[in-house]
This record gives sequence, C-alpha cells and structure tokens, in this order.
Amino acid sequence: MTELALLPAVWLMTGALLSAVLTGRAREGVILLAPLLALWAVWQLPDGNLWSISYLGMTLEPLYADSLRRLFATVFCLMAFTGALFALRQSAGRELSAALAYAGGALGVCFAGDLFTLFLFWEVMAVFSTLVIWCGGGDGARQAGFRYAVLHFLGGVVLMAGIIWLGVESGSLSIRVLELTHPAAWLVLIGVLVNAAAPPFSAWVADAYPEASAGGSVFLSAFTTKTAVLVLMLLFPGTKLLIGVGLFMVFYGIVYALLENDMRRILAYSIVNQVGFMVCAVGIGTGMALNGAAAHAFAHIIYKALLLMSAGTVLWRTGRRKCTDLGGLYRSMPFTTACGIIGALAISAFPFTSGFVSKSLTSQAAADLSMTWVWLALTAASAGVFLHAGIKFPWFVFFQRDSGLRPADPPWNMRLAMGLFALLCIVLGCFPSLLYGLLPYPVDYRPYTASHLVSQFQLLLFSGLAFFALLPAMRRTLTITLDFDWLYRVPLQRVVLGVGQLLEISRAAIGQGMVSLIDRLPSPERLAPVTAPAGGMLLVLLMVLIAGMLLA
Repeated sequence: MTELALLPAVWLMTGALLSAVLTGRAREGVILLAPLLALWAVWQLPDGNLWSISYLGMTLEPLYADSLRRLFATVFCLMAFTGALFALRQSAGRELSAALAYAGGALGVCFAGDLFTLFLFWEVMAVFSTLVIWCGGGDGARQAGFRYAVLHFLGGVVLMAGIIWLGVESGSLSIRVLELTHPAAWLVLIGVLVNAAAPPFSAWVADAYPEASAGGSVFLSAFTTKTAVLVLMLLFPGTKLLIGVGLFMVFYGIVYALLENDMRRILAYSIVNQVGFMVCAVGIGTGMALNGAAAHAFAHIIYKALLLMSAGTVLWRTGRRKCTDLGGLYRSMPFTTACGIIGALAISAFPFTSGFVSKSLTSQAAADLSMTWVWLALTAASAGVFLHAGIKFPWFVFFQRDSGLRPADPPWNMRLAMGLFALLCIVLGCFPSLLYGLLPYPVDYRPYTASHLVSQFQLLLFSGLAFFALLPAMRRTLTITLDFDWLYRVPLQRVVLGVGQLLEISRAAIGQGMVSLIDRLPSPERLAPVTAPAGGMLLVLLMVLIAGMLLA
C-alpha cells in the first residue's frame, strides 16, 4: 500500500509533467484527475513514519502521516482540483502545469517527516509559484514575480542555514518542537515567517498575487501561506511571540485592505489578515487553539479561493480590477455575485457558513486561558474583516453605482468550480462535525449556542451600520498606499545602484591608471637584454598585477 501511495505529491508532479506535453481532452483529463488521485493517496496513508532514508549519518523521513498533515493535504488536493477546474480553459497549459507542481510541493511539505525533505519541497513551491506569477503576463507580472522570487529564495536561504545548524548541533533533522533558545531555531522561525507573510515582509502577498492571472491567483492564495501555518504548528506551537506577530498581521491586513482600491489587492491583504488569526492561534498553543488554526486554514482556503474566483471572473470578463471602475455587475452576473456574497459571508464568520464554525475556536481558546486582551483584539478584528472583505468587496464590485458594464457570467467550468466551493462553505457551516472530525485534537465545543449567535449577529450588524455610515470615507480614489516593501524596494535599490556606480567609477579609474603605467614602461629595445625566462616571468607578474587591480 505504501509503495502504491508513496508520496501523494508524486501524483501531482506526474500530472504537471504530463499536462505539459499533452494537448486537448487528454491534457484536461490529466489536469483534473491528478488532484483526485493525490487525494486518494492521502487517505491511503496510515499514521506514522512510512519511509526512512539514511543520509550523511542522519535518518530522513520523506513520508510521515498524521491527522494534522492529512487535514492540510486534503484541502490542498481539493484546492488543486477546483482551481484546475476553474482555470481549465482560461489559462495557458504551462500555467496549469506549474500550478500542479506548486500544489505538489505543498503536499510534499505536508508529509515531510524531516527538515531536509521539508526544505526541498519548500523550494519546489518557491520555484513553481514564481512561474505561476510570471504566467500572468505583462511587465507587472514579470517584475512582481522577480521580487517574489528574490524574497522567497532569501527566506529559503535563512531557513536552510537554520536547518543545517540544527543538524550539526543535534545530529538530527527530525521535525520536532523547537524552543527559541538557540540561534538556529530563530533562523528557522524567520524563514517560515517569510512564507507566512509576517511583518515586515507582508507586502509580497499584495504585490505578487494580484499580478497573476485570474486562475493563477486562486492557486497562489492556498498553498504558500498555509504550508507556513502547518510548519509553525509542527515546530513552534505555544511560542508566545507568535501571538503578537499574528495580531499585528490581523490589523495590518484590515487597515491596508480598507485603503485599497484594487479588488484583488483587497483580497490579498485579507489573506495576511486571515493568516494572522492562524499564527495567533499557534502562539496560544493549546489543543483548542491548534484546532482553531487548522480548522481556520481549511475553511480559509475554500472561501478565499471562492472570493478570488469571483474577482477573477470579473477581471476576465471586464478587464478591470479597480473598485472605482466597477459596480452594478449583479444585473448581468447573478451567479458570480451570489458566489462572491457567500464567500464574503464565510470570511466574515456569518452563522451557517464555514468561517463561523472555524474562526470561533481560536477566540474560545483565548477565553479559556483568560487572555482577555487577545480575545478583545480578535473580536475587534472580526468586525474589521466584515468591513473590508464582507461588505467592501461585494458592495463596490457588484453593487454601489451602475458602471454601465454588462458582462455575462463565466463558462460552465468556472461556474461549477465556484458553485462547489460555495456549497462547501455552507455545508461545513451547517454541519461543523464534518470539519471537526478531521482536526488533530478532540473537539469539545459547540459553535451554535444562543449567546454565540446573538453576539455574532450583533457584531456583524454593528460593522454593517458602521460601513454604510462611513460610506463616503470608504469610497476609494486613485491613490497609492505605501507599505513596508518601500523600505527595501526604494532605498535598498538606490543603495545597490549607488554601490554599482562607485564600482564602475573605481574600475574606470583603475583602468586609466593601468594605461598610464603601460605608457611609461621601457621600449622593447631596452628590454632586449632580459633573458626569455625572466621576460616571461615579468609578463606573468604584470598580468597578475593587472588582474588583481581590476578585480579589487
């Protein structure tokens, strides 16, 4: 059984390879079948270590399964299938091949039982997610993809340094809980937090994801940040520093989403906000909190993909992405509007949607430990989520003023993909036991209590009234909002250019000096008495001197 299932990632990698060479119906069949076979493989794996390799005196475990890893792998496979269905006939073949390989890298991280295997698949994700961004086409996608690649490969270098250091110090690369008492653990944490979009590197999400194609951004929203959450759960549960990091991400995402005019950048900043809830839950570290992080990651992948599908459909049909250019689309896109609203309600934790039964686990964990300030912050943040993703996105895109645009709903495959995830948002919200049964710890929690329902409806009602009361201030204009990335995109760029100019000036000065030196050398007649070996040595020494000065 193990030999047949092997790494579930292999199914997606094979599908990526075949889809790159096949055409027509065969290609479409492979693209849709590969995620389903990977999902089947995920559920064939029993718990525990299933494969061991000896390497440099250490034991590697490329295939290790448990309930937590299976939960993430399951939703990754669902995402790969539904995302492929959505983009099936709207994306270039190479984009879907890269997307499947990207998803395969995420599955590899899920089942990695050692840090070396984890790092290999981590870098596979970085490579193919960059390709997905570049497939968006245009200068914006090319530049954003380059910045994305530089940042993620730098983060990978930091992660690799921490892993090597840990291996040398402990003689083991096994995945286990790490304490921040050694610099190597800090390096690993920093490398993981880069992928989680933690500050000060949060801006890469809003910089890169909106530049991908309509289908590409759906894939990008699911894997990189959520694998980071999984790794944090495996390596750093209960690390209190993560509570502060997560809360910063929560409010950072809200503020920038409220300021944003681009509909896909609104949803990109919302990703940072939602991952902040998960990071905070990992920092709390109790069984309830870790269940909350896992459940929220599962639900978030589905409703965020649904939101980005609706936004991608609008972009694909209209060619417009700014809220100031949109509005009134509900008249001609009723199905897309309905799916967008369901996704908006789910991300806002509206009762009877998936967000309601997943997000409240983290708040309950904070309350159980009497973390009053954390509970208050999460509650306030929930109101902020409803403001920017629950109301702002659907209101400005599908309602508000009539933009005069009359695009039709998308083709059947895009509607089916949106419909599947919209249905999942409602089914998981109405039957939370389906989700709770997959969680790593026993769940002793009832989301549907009178007090919880009343308080959540009050919170949502207050947020809704606040939005419409402040509607004039919420209307966006064509402005630019500076983010943390300005610090390393503008000043750092100028520093690099300045250093390059100094080197060029130095090189020119050295070259001019060498020309003057050569002009002052004696004529060949005066060098005639020098013997051949001595002349050869002199020539060699002169060439070494010139090379050394040019390379200095």
